[in-house]
Amino acid sequence: MRLAKYLAHSGVASRRASEGLIASGRVTIAGAVVTDPARDVDETSGVAVDGRVVGPEPRETWILNKPLNVTSTADEPGRRRAVTDLVATERRLYPVGRLDADSTGLILLTNDGELANLLTHPRYGVPKAYRARLTGPIGEREIERLRDGVELDDGPTAPAEVRRRGDREVEITIREGRNRQVRRMIERVGNRVAALERVRFGSLELGDLGTGESRRLSRSELKRLWKDAGR
Repeated sequence: MRLAKYLAHSGVASRRASEGLIASGRVTIAGAVVTDPARDVDETSGVAVDGRVVGPEPRETWILNKPLNVTSTADEPGRRRAVTDLVATERRLYPVGRLDADSTGLILLTNDGELANLLTHPRYGVPKAYRARLTGPIGEREIERLRDGVELDDGPTAPAEVRRRGDREVEITIREGRNRQVRRMIERVGNRVAALERVRFGSLELGDLGTGESRRLSRSELKRLWKDAGR
């Protein structure tokens, strides 16, 4: 198995993040620094990160209903809690993508770096749905603009699926993952988001999972997620 993939399967980080660790000289094989992410390794190779030997661990993937003011990072340097604090497992889990501290709802955590990479890579376009409560009413013209794609400071967005849920509420499904994208899209059509909740990631729905609650995904749910990512 290639070194970067081995690190991802060991729960160290996603495959892309693992490549960064390798490039920075933090990974050794049998005590010697290795900077080639394609190096073939196995459990007998003596792979270590920052001097700590790592190996494949049982993979787990969890769904969490993230509360407000909880960060979607594995380690939160400030006073706010991190999503990893809310999952009852001994595994080293990492969030799949980001969900802003001022947003709520569905976030996935896993130690399966390959799955995380597939679900977040722009190439695979896995859909994510958000319910946005707005500060003002939104008209059909603005909804059509969102559906067609709007121009942001980092380029035009792809067309989005938009459903009206009320005079000041919409559900938006996007296949991109830009920073604060839904909020910026809403602002671009002359409105603002008062509250934002992610309700679906691929085929996985938030359902009735309570705020702050989490659970491990079933085999059938994982199978559908892999299918969402084209595998």
